[in-house]
Amino acid sequence: LAAYNGKDGSPAYIAVDGVIYDVSGSARWRNGDHNGYSAGNDLSEIIKNISPHGLSVLTRMPVVGKIVE
Repeated sequence: LAAYNGKDGSPAYIAVDGVIYDVSGSARWRNGDHNGYSAGNDLSEIIKNISPHGLSVLTRMPVVGKIVE
């Protein structure tokens, strides 16, 4: 996941509750950064507890995988 941080032409992926979303197409995630947060990370707690949009905005983002432990 860390390799997909939106830097140097790489896609910008974030994980929430084990699901990996491609946020590369969102202008709000330009260069892999959005409101002080960086792509390439599990942002579950931030999306669920801090983001004013919560999980609803993720319905517009492509799912590209799942984290398997």
